[in-house]
Amino acid sequence: MTKITYLDGSGFAVVADDTILVFDCFRDPVHALRKILKENESKPVVFFLSHNKHDHLHPDIFEIAQNHERVYVLSNQIPAQDVPSSLRVAGMSPNDAIEDVYGCKRIKAFGRKDMELSFLVTTKSGVTIFHQGNLFPYGKEGKKEASNGEDIRKVQADFESELFNVKEETQEIDIVMFPVDPSVETDFAKPATEFLKAVKVKNFIPMSFGENHKEACLFSGYVPTPDTQCHCLSQVGDHVSI
Repeated sequence: MTKITYLDGSGFAVVADDTILVFDCFRDPVHALRKILKENESKPVVFFLSHNKHDHLHPDIFEIAQNHERVYVLSNQIPAQDVPSSLRVAGMSPNDAIEDVYGCKRIKAFGRKDMELSFLVTTKSGVTIFHQGNLFPYGKEGKKEASNGEDIRKVQADFESELFNVKEETQEIDIVMFPVDPSVETDFAKPATEFLKAVKVKNFIPMSFGENHKEACLFSGYVPTPDTQCHCLSQVGDHVSI
């Protein structure tokens, strides 16, 4: 069984059979992660840091889980001086892959040239987990980038290229955490729909929805197949076991 807990923003803690995976935890207002660590004292922790923007990374993350075996899998975009030298670190760039990391059979990184990463993790028990990180720039930052027709076409081309790479790696994923941001307004769920059409997803969890969780959780509006089980973790600390 795999338990997924929503921490805030794009942050999640995933308790698998042999490990704890923590994705982009920039804050934990209800101390859900602290409770998870206390309840699983024997399990190692793998922290995933997709990039160094304030809503994905907070320096306090390097002080967490000191009583556990731990490793930080992070984008090479993050400056070395921002990471304590005493920590065990695995730096990754787009298309890198590493194996046998604390309960993870394989970790594959996807991303654009600026090295803002997404991660596909295969646990030793065979569960596949995809966390979008900041791979597809369709959120508020992408909206700023795509200020004219040419930029919009480039954003779409980047999206299609990386989606192709994900599909080449695997055509089926057990758990996907993906942005559904209604603040973008126009076609806010389009990236999620395209991803779900390209890859068979067993369990889908929206993220990066800000205060608009009601719209993000109207799955019938954008999930193209009834074969995907959708989970709305709308409040920090909400969790689901799969």
